[in-house]
Amino acid sequence: MRVLIVIAVVLFAMQLPSAQEPLTLVRSIELPHVEGRIDHLAFDATSQRLFVAALGNNTVEVLDVKAGTHMKSVPGFHEPQGIAVVSDAKLVAVANGQGEGLQFLNAGDYRAGPSVRLGDDSDNVRYDVSAKRLYVGFGNGALASIDPSGAKKLADVKLAGHPESFQLERSGARIFVNVPNADQIAVVDRGAMSVVATWPVIAAKANFPMALDEANHRLFVGCRRPAKALVYDTTGGKEVGSFDIVGDTDDLFYDAARKRLYVSGGEGFIDVFQNQDANRFARLAHIATAAGARTSLFVPEQNRLYLAVPHRGSQKAEIRIYAAR
Repeated sequence: MRVLIVIAVVLFAMQLPSAQEPLTLVRSIELPHVEGRIDHLAFDATSQRLFVAALGNNTVEVLDVKAGTHMKSVPGFHEPQGIAVVSDAKLVAVANGQGEGLQFLNAGDYRAGPSVRLGDDSDNVRYDVSAKRLYVGFGNGALASIDPSGAKKLADVKLAGHPESFQLERSGARIFVNVPNADQIAVVDRGAMSVVATWPVIAAKANFPMALDEANHRLFVGCRRPAKALVYDTTGGKEVGSFDIVGDTDDLFYDAARKRLYVSGGEGFIDVFQNQDANRFARLAHIATAAGARTSLFVPEQNRLYLAVPHRGSQKAEIRIYAAR
């Protein structure tokens, strides 16, 4: 009898979430009538709204994450890919894969604003709040600097191929840009808008997502072939570490407070890695998600990771919200 009780207690405990789980699913918000691939996400801390670039649906979806509700589906885009909130101007910048390039949206009433013509395949977008400048990767190989107040392109820099994810230094003037077709990371001086260095990507190919740990001079690069994360020393541009990750990654984020890396992959998992020492990382969790759920957004001020799940068969389109612990 005592043995049966012990077995029952163990089985029950196995069904409970572990107190050590680094990410806990706290809520899901459905994206009604959203079809196709979902690309990048942007968060507005003032309004507590999440903006979702629903690429395959040609819409931007607006969620109230505090209330846990879907607020609005905004049409009129052409393969929206990158997205950024220009909080001080109350604008949302949306990069279209087809059409005009960068399109502005009023963050309050969601009315369409002016566009900036860049060319096809406008992709990732970043906002430098201190300089009040937007940066957009586009075309067969270019990065543009844009004044959001006047909706005007100020300059661009040519790259060796189409840019994927890029990161802006806060304490310096560099932009680190993934250029997968050229198997390199381009380093751009954003004051001069010129390439000042290129770092080869040798250990793996298809370097798409990127995260920056500026305090420790580290750049994390997610690759798909094979599925690896590469660690670069930003002082010299050398690879100093690598480890296996989930397949088909499109986003990764460094959580400086917990010294962790979150990697979302279309293979259907989120990987969580803990920094052990120097540039050594150990997998802390391999969390099952959904097929094609490869884009995400980590908001450190909230300790939340938002994951985009596309509609596939019985799998509904939604945003899953995870709490970092």
